Amino acid sequence: MRIVRCRLGGASRYGVLEGETIRLLAGAPYGGIERTGETAALSEVRLLAPCAPSKIVAVGINYAAHAPEFGLAVPGEPLIFLKPPSAVIGPGEAIVLPPMSQQVDYEGELAVVIGRPTKAVPAEEALTAVFGYTCINDVTARDLQKRDVQFTRAKSFDTFAPLGPWIETEVDPADLALATTVNGEGRQASRTSLMIRQVPALVSFISQVMTLLPGDVIATGTPAGVGPLAPGDTVAVIIEQIGTLANPVVAHG
Repeated sequence: MRIVRCRLGGASRYGVLEGETIRLLAGAPYGGIERTGETAALSEVRLLAPCAPSKIVAVGINYAAHAPEFGLAVPGEPLIFLKPPSAVIGPGEAIVLPPMSQQVDYEGELAVVIGRPTKAVPAEEALTAVFGYTCINDVTARDLQKRDVQFTRAKSFDTFAPLGPWIETEVDPADLALATTVNGEGRQASRTSLMIRQVPALVSFISQVMTLLPGDVIATGTPAGVGPLAPGDTVAVIIEQIGTLANPVVAHG
């Protein structure tokens, strides 16, 4: 099932996407799918980010081939950091390059969307807390990350968390092809099976630290091949069985 969130009649609505038709829901889908009987054509709405997370918990260095790009060792336990909900944009919305950074990089990743309040869940039960999966671009001001050492400023600018195009609820995250393109040229290509720590382990670990809420997002880490973006680019994150998240890139102001 593909769950979308869209702008319709001045309001934000959730729906189930079936072909080119959106079957609208009464509210957020996490407590159950309640159809209203209303429909809208996909071509008539603007897709928003498919969820409105209270937080995005991102995982650093979760593909072994990514660590050498920055001369880093694979951490002994998951390296986690936060991106604010104010950074979220939807498919087709512009990534804005901030004037205080001279190098902004793309990072294509599988995103996990949480479906119920989750605290200290064992790894063997962790997938029961997952509502579905989508694409995320963990946009990063790389020069500021190197300067600051910690990640908050580099990861947190408005528009630095493109998310979408929808949530796919019926997919196994264990071995999906993941690719990132810039202007149609391949930049990243990997598989989720190459993640150092898989989705159940990540959900369990993070839930030992903080309570995860419905709609929260876990960004599971990026493979090798990250690189800079420039005004006029279009960057796309493509994940097998989920879809394509594409965003243009513009200069500030």
